[in-house]
Amino acid sequence: MSNSADSPGTGSSPARRRRFRPVRILTAAVFALAGLIFFTSFNTAKGTNIRTDASLLKLSDLIHERSRENGDLEESNGALREDVESLAERDDGRTKSEDDELAKLEEKAGTQKLKGEAISVTLDDAPPDATAKLPGYPEPEPDYLVIHQQDLQAVVNALWQGGAEGIKVMDQRLISTSAVRCVGNTLILQGRVYSPPYKIQAVGDPERLKEALAQSPAIQNYMVYVNVYGLGWKVEDDGKVTLPGYSGAADLHYAQPVD
Repeated sequence: MSNSADSPGTGSSPARRRRFRPVRILTAAVFALAGLIFFTSFNTAKGTNIRTDASLLKLSDLIHERSRENGDLEESNGALREDVESLAERDDGRTKSEDDELAKLEEKAGTQKLKGEAISVTLDDAPPDATAKLPGYPEPEPDYLVIHQQDLQAVVNALWQGGAEGIKVMDQRLISTSAVRCVGNTLILQGRVYSPPYKIQAVGDPERLKEALAQSPAIQNYMVYVNVYGLGWKVEDDGKVTLPGYSGAADLHYAQPVD
C-alpha cells in the first residue's frame, strides 16, 4: 500500500511544491508584455486615433511647410542684403569705374533686378481622363499626362539659347547654379516646392526667344504630347516686366575626398 504522503489526494510534498513551472512564468511574461504595449500605445496616441487622426502631419504637408519657411527666409535674406549693400555704398572706398564693373558682374550673376521685354511659357499637366486625340497613337500611360523635369529643362535651355538676359521660374530668378528638378509631379527649385501649372518668364528679344522655342528638338517632341494627349502649353508676350534679383544663398557645396 502506498504511503499517504505520496497519494494525490492527500497534498503535495515540499519537493513537489517547489517544482519549476515554466508555463506559469511564460503566461505572466506575456501579460506583462501586453500591458507594456497598451501603455506605449496610449502614451503615443494621447487619446487620439493613431491610424486616422487628421492632426498627424503627412510627409507632403511637412514638405510644403518647409517650402513656405524657405520662401520667408529668402525674402528676409533679400531685404537684409539690400540693407547691407546700401550701407556699404555710403563709403566703400571704391572708384566709380570699380562700382560700374561691380554692377555689371552683379547683373550677370542675377542678383539684381532686371527690366525689359519678356515672354512667358506655361506648362501644365493633361486632364487625368485624357485619351489620344489623333489616330495611330496609343492610349496614354500616366507618365504621358504629366510635366517632367526634362520638359522644364528644355524650355529653360531654349530660352538661354535664344539670348535670354534673365529667367524666372515660378517666382524665383535663376542663376548659374540653379537646378530645375522634379520629384513626382512637383518641382523643387532652390529649396522650395511647386505644383503645376509651371510658368517660366524670360527677358530678352521676344521674337528670338520664341524662335528658339520653336527650333528646340526637345520642345518639338513635347508638342506631340500637347497635340495628342492635351498637355498644357502657352506662350505669351508680357511686354515690359521687372524680374526680381536672386535672393537666396550663393554658397557652393561640393563633395570632399575622405582622408
